[in-house]
Amino acid sequence: MYRIKDGAIQVLLAHPGGPYFVNKDDGHWSIPKGEPGPDEDLILTAQREFEEETGLKPTGPFIPLQAVKQKGGKVVHAWAFQGDCDPATIHSNTFTMEWPPKSGQQQTFPEIDRAEFFDLKTAQRKVKAAQVGLIDELETIVELK
Repeated sequence: MYRIKDGAIQVLLAHPGGPYFVNKDDGHWSIPKGEPGPDEDLILTAQREFEEETGLKPTGPFIPLQAVKQKGGKVVHAWAFQGDCDPATIHSNTFTMEWPPKSGQQQTFPEIDRAEFFDLKTAQRKVKAAQVGLIDELETIVELK
């Protein structure tokens, strides 16, 4: 999701939830994304995952962006769309994991613990390195009016 505010493009990024990312910031944010189900269409996956991770239903038109490959080998397919929201109202789905490690205790955490709109320069610093290309491409596609 991107918006144009005060004549500048801003991108919505999500900060991963869970105990491993509590004190991590620059280079750890991401576009809301997820894994496709078997035979699931990629654009439908993107829409479903955006809604699950933010509680917001994305609306097109959707602009296809070039896929990027992350450090761990995951290929991220992304589409941009213009929209707006109050990031403070975002409500993410959750996951459960053993925490603390080797404690035998299960705890539930949000997939994303917060989201924010960032100007493009800040977004390039905040987002995972492999996703910087998505921000750069968006900048070349979106026309400021």
